[in-house]
Amino acid sequence: MKLFPQLKRRFALGGLTVVLVGALVFIALRAGPLAPTRITVTQVKEGSLAPQLFGIGTVEARRNWMIGPTVAGRVLSVKVDVGDTVKTGQLLAEMDPVDLDQRLASLDASFERAVSAQMAASAQQADAIAKRELAVANVRRNQDLADKNFISPGALEGRLQEKASADAAVQAAQANLKGAGQDLTRLKADRAALQQQRGNVRLLAPADGVVTSRDAEAGSTVVAGQAVLRLIDPASLWIKLRVDQGRSAGLATGLMARIALRSQPQIPMTGRVARVELLSDNVTEERIAQIAFDQAPTGVSVGEMAEVTLELPATSSAPLVPTASIQRQGTATGVWRIESSKPVFVPVRLGASSLEGQVQVVEGLKAGDDVVVYSQKALTAGSRVQVVESLVKSSAPTGIAP
Repeated sequence: MKLFPQLKRRFALGGLTVVLVGALVFIALRAGPLAPTRITVTQVKEGSLAPQLFGIGTVEARRNWMIGPTVAGRVLSVKVDVGDTVKTGQLLAEMDPVDLDQRLASLDASFERAVSAQMAASAQQADAIAKRELAVANVRRNQDLADKNFISPGALEGRLQEKASADAAVQAAQANLKGAGQDLTRLKADRAALQQQRGNVRLLAPADGVVTSRDAEAGSTVVAGQAVLRLIDPASLWIKLRVDQGRSAGLATGLMARIALRSQPQIPMTGRVARVELLSDNVTEERIAQIAFDQAPTGVSVGEMAEVTLELPATSSAPLVPTASIQRQGTATGVWRIESSKPVFVPVRLGASSLEGQVQVVEGLKAGDDVVVYSQKALTAGSRVQVVESLVKSSAPTGIAP
C-alpha cells in the first residue's frame, strides 16, 4: 500500500518532466536558435522601368568675370559694391595712372614736332624737285647749243653736273620725307600703346551683370591679374551636378531634369543636361554634368545646393525585383529564391534600376519566381524559413543594394 503513492508521485514527476522538455523543445524550434528564420517574400514580375539618375549639385554662373588690372598698381577708387547691377562699359574701379598722363603729354609734344619735321621735309622735297626741273631745262637748252657748236663741251658738262646734283637732292629730300613719316608712324603707335595703358587703369564692366565680390579697396596694391571685383551674369545660372560613376550609365546631354533647390524645395523646377564634362573627379569617383534651367529661377543664390533627378528613357520589358532583395555571396551577385520552401542562392545579371527601388534582372530569374526581400538573419542554403508579412521593426534587413 505504501508503494502505490510513491509510484504515483514518480509517474507524475516523469510526466511533468516530459511536458517541460517538450515545451523547451517547442520553444527552441519556434523562437529559439533552432527556430526558422523569418523572411518576407515577393514574386518576380515582368515589366519595364523608367530609370532615373540622382545627384547633388551646386548653383553656379556659366558666365562670370574677374575684373582686375593688367599691370601691378595701386587701386585709386572703387565705384560699385557687392550686389550692384552694372551695365556694359560702366566704370567699376580705377587704378592710379602714376606717370601715364605726363608720358602722354610728352608723346603729344613729340608728335607735334614730328608733324613739323614732316612738313619741312615735304617743303624740301618740293624745292629739290623744282631745282631739278630747272637743271633739266638748262641741260636741254645747252644740249641744243652744244649740237650747233655755240658752247663748249665743258659748259655742257657743267649743266649735266647740275642736273645730277639736283637728282641727288630730290632723292635726299624724298628720304627725309619718308623718315619723317616713319617717325610719325612710330610716335602714333607709341601714343596708342600708352593710351591703351591709360585706358586699362579704368576697370570697365565687360557685360551686364551683378557684382558678387569686392576683393580690394582704394589704396590697396594689387598685382597683374588679381581681381578687384567679381561679376556674374545672373541670367546664366546653371547647376554643376555630381553623379556617382557607378550609377551614371545613360548620362547624356538633353536629358530632362527635375530640380529641387535647397532654399525652395516646395517649388518644382525643370531643366535639361546642357553639358557632360569629359573629365570626372577621380577622388570622389563622380561624373560631372551641367544642368541648365528651363526658366531662370528667382531668389536663388550662387553656391546653393540642389537635388537633381534625371529622367532616362524607359527600358524594355524584363523581370523586376526589389533592389533590397539583391545580395552578394563572395564575388557573385544574386538573390535567394524559394524552392520547395527552402532558400537557394541564384546568381543574376542585373540591368537598369530605378530610384523607386526596382531593378531589372537580365539573366537568372523569370516572372513568377518567389525571392526573399528581407530576412531576420543571414541565410544559408537549406535554411529553415518562415514567410511573414513583415519583420519586427527591430530586425535589421539583410538585403544589400547592388
